[in-house]
Amino acid sequence: MSAHLIVSDLDGTLLGADHALADVTVETLRALAARGHHIALASGRHYRDMLAFRDRLGIAAHLVSTNGAYTHEPDGTLVAARHLPAALARTLIALPRPVGVRLNLYHDHEWVIDAEAPELLALHAHTGFGYRVVPPASLDGERVGKVLYIGDPEALDGLEAEARRLVGETLHITYSTDNSLELMAAGVNKGTALEALLARLDVSAERCLAFGDNLNDTEMLALAGEAHITANGHPALDRAVPGARRIGHHDQAAVARLLAERFAL
Repeated sequence: MSAHLIVSDLDGTLLGADHALADVTVETLRALAARGHHIALASGRHYRDMLAFRDRLGIAAHLVSTNGAYTHEPDGTLVAARHLPAALARTLIALPRPVGVRLNLYHDHEWVIDAEAPELLALHAHTGFGYRVVPPASLDGERVGKVLYIGDPEALDGLEAEARRLVGETLHITYSTDNSLELMAAGVNKGTALEALLARLDVSAERCLAFGDNLNDTEMLALAGEAHITANGHPALDRAVPGARRIGHHDQAAVARLLAERFAL
């Protein structure tokens, strides 16, 4: 049997509401890897924040991190890094931010933030990944994979409009949740990273199964021959990826259950 590539988003998709991998998910992906299928995790999370999930799976999984800005081989080798131009990153750093909106940068090896926000760390409780507080004035914009604004959705609407007005043509702009506005260099998204990974593995897009739940999964789902959106996924994805199939809820291990059925495990 020819190998497939199975690629999944993490939060809201492969992970449960507790942001952890269910036992059935681990067992299912291990069984598929043992059959020779390729496994990839594709997330807006930082690479270092994804390592705990790869280690929990205990399989040779490719990691697409920071919404496609970085791709790592299963052995940890970095095979692609696409940064925002430093001048562009500095423009985004300097944008006036409404009160309560946090500026975050994902660099090659760390997450920096403009002020303490301990409530954001709950998402990373299973990985131990955390931020370093850095005054925006001291940020040089070098080697930034993603600029992330976290805050009230209405406040983010204004920030997005201003970013588009100033430098929109040089950015890929998306959301991972309604309160997380994410900006990468133009052409950087999970879809372009997946396309490159498929080419390296010599697997056709038709033999790719993709799973996602939010707007930052759009390009990845659109590329895959078999696209799946969790029941809790963003309603706009059905319009953006009309061929995608709605499956069960992420908190009921829907990805694992679909895969077990699809591959007759």
